[in-house]
Amino acid sequence: MDDSNDKIEENNKANSSKDNGSAKSEKYDMDLILDLPLDVSVELGKVKMPVNELLQLGRGSILELTKPVSDPLDIYINKKLIAKGEVVILDDKFGIRVVDIINPVDRVKSLV
Repeated sequence: MDDSNDKIEENNKANSSKDNGSAKSEKYDMDLILDLPLDVSVELGKVKMPVNELLQLGRGSILELTKPVSDPLDIYINKKLIAKGEVVILDDKFGIRVVDIINPVDRVKSLV
């Protein structure tokens, strides 16, 4: 019985050392993707309109969006909803402050 326990412990140690090795290689693998470019976009709201209304738009036209001003903006990375945010102004430029990150489970559900 003690021999079998010793073998189990040896196997656990061997597996543990393999896991540590893979953790190191995972770090290196992560380094490979850190410089990949991603498309980040922020959605203020949406509107649907027929083509004839679209063709009547001109300079100064106003489109009323469906999202209320008080609602957070949607932040997409590669067209997948990742977070919610709010508009900020930094040195005469628009920015966005992340106020909520979408739960990973919900993000996976949105992929289907």
